Amino acid sequence: MSCDPKVFDKYLKPKVTVLSDSSNAPIAAELPVAQTYRSLPGLNQPAPDFDANTTHGRRKLADYKGKWLVLFSHPADLTPVCTTEFIAFARNHEKFTALGCELLGLSIDSNYAHIAWDRNIEEKFGVEVPFPIIEDLSMSVATGYGLIQPGASDTSAVRATFIIDPSAILRAMVYYPMSNGRSVVEFLRLGEALQTSDKYKVATPEAWKPGTAVVVPPPAMTDEAHARKDQGFEYTDWYFSKKKLA
Repeated sequence: MSCDPKVFDKYLKPKVTVLSDSSNAPIAAELPVAQTYRSLPGLNQPAPDFDANTTHGRRKLADYKGKWLVLFSHPADLTPVCTTEFIAFARNHEKFTALGCELLGLSIDSNYAHIAWDRNIEEKFGVEVPFPIIEDLSMSVATGYGLIQPGASDTSAVRATFIIDPSAILRAMVYYPMSNGRSVVEFLRLGEALQTSDKYKVATPEAWKPGTAVVVPPPAMTDEAHARKDQGFEYTDWYFSKKKLA
């Protein structure tokens, strides 16, 4: 079923009314809601650049060239859900390092708040936070990564995670609601899956873990499809085959 574009524009497209600064009277022209939101960064595109103060000094995106980077935002310091996430990132820091992956936190809080939170986590939970946290009071980094979303908050970054490769290309991004914490182990898994795909030119199936079978890319030509079942893979059909990595 199709919809006449004129009907969609008139009745279905979300709109927001713009108010006059002088009289607060509605202006006749209305803007689609989508235009009030900043565009999100694009997968497989250069990651938005940044140069920001952190708890470990200035950090620029260029500082991470040649390394993988997990950039993750949180709504606010000294909050319970974010604290559980920071503890998990800190406890898994060595595992990220083993993958050649750096961690970098971000929120729209001052460095003083970040430092106080770091100290509180170490004092109350016995966990040292070994990675830097961006001080983004200007919201410049948050804006570049689409972290200010009016549907969630106008003044806090949403809960999001970005995986950036050694060439500064954005390879994965996941956004979470304010109320629900993310799984740090999943980002370890995803980081290793991305590295495995790059190295072996394969895909990874749902819930893939190192040591389990990977997905062989399907053949692109008919004769290759006919030959696939005799190529020594874990064959199910011409388009669905797996293999174990050596």
